[in-house]
Amino acid sequence: MSGVQTVRVGGDEGYQRLDRWLRKRFPQLNQIAIEKLCRTGQLRVDGGRVKPATRIEPGQEVRVPPLPDAAPPAAPRPGPRDSDAQMIQAAVLWRDDHIIALNKPAGLPSQGGSGQGDRHVDGLTPALMFGYKDRPKLVHRLDKDTSGVLLLARTDRVARRLSEAFRARTTRKIYWAAVAGVPAPRMGTVRFGLVKAPGHGRGGEGEKMICIHPSRVEQTEGAKRATTDYAVLDSLGTRVSWCALVPITGRTHQLRAHMAELGHPIIGDGKYGGSGQENLGDGWGAQLGGEISRKLHLHARSIAFDHPITGKRVTLTAPLPDHMARTWKTLGWHENDVPADPFEVQS
Repeated sequence: MSGVQTVRVGGDEGYQRLDRWLRKRFPQLNQIAIEKLCRTGQLRVDGGRVKPATRIEPGQEVRVPPLPDAAPPAAPRPGPRDSDAQMIQAAVLWRDDHIIALNKPAGLPSQGGSGQGDRHVDGLTPALMFGYKDRPKLVHRLDKDTSGVLLLARTDRVARRLSEAFRARTTRKIYWAAVAGVPAPRMGTVRFGLVKAPGHGRGGEGEKMICIHPSRVEQTEGAKRATTDYAVLDSLGTRVSWCALVPITGRTHQLRAHMAELGHPIIGDGKYGGSGQENLGDGWGAQLGGEISRKLHLHARSIAFDHPITGKRVTLTAPLPDHMARTWKTLGWHENDVPADPFEVQS
């Protein structure tokens, strides 16, 4: 425990809130403790009582009452296990001095949730520093079971610019999915709004989303507008089709909920009916057998964005994950047989 201190505000410390100045000077103080010290008159500036939001000025004297000793610095957290570090480094699709692009494996969360520990992309970023002093930062996310292109910024400046680009919708993401049945028409736009259902999902992935008719979005509490473009690239009879999906907005579970609302859920999507959807065309629906029906068939195939430093348009493409590659082979579909952007070709 320290004794009473009188601390003079330095010339480069003035014109800021008292509580912020105190937290920098005395890390053992939290906001609740600062408010109590002000309320009881134990904290004073030039002899007068003050509030946490009081602005201090250079040269003023702050009376600080006895404080508990600062806690010793926490031991550094261990880095990722060697196997996890190798796995996430092998997922690097492209990198330069500013951005790292991953082909995120299916089953790996983007961020931590209940029971996830540190085995998620954000927790594995120490293995992606590649000589930089700071860890790269996620600027968007993919669902745990969705694979594909995921961007990380290597500096705060680039993170801000990429985040702004996502909000301004100047980035373009194209997903590939295998869906039950064949959507009609074969190219279209889904405009159902989305709202969270009550309850919580397993594994920290959040609530299930419910589709709301566009005419009812404004009257539905918590609902947000959502828009998805889709195009059928190939199909196997009426059983299953290969679709390209472009999320115009970026809502939670948007693609999964929208395709389910159309009656064509994504294969292997247990949350939205893609593991047992009945297809009245020939009775197969999403039940294509074995592994195909057990794993989500949704992949962030490509992303195009304006590089925040060079200004050049960058387009990155991620190979299919193993389980989808096996399904494509089983169904006789070939990656090179379709346009990179079917919406651009037919527009």
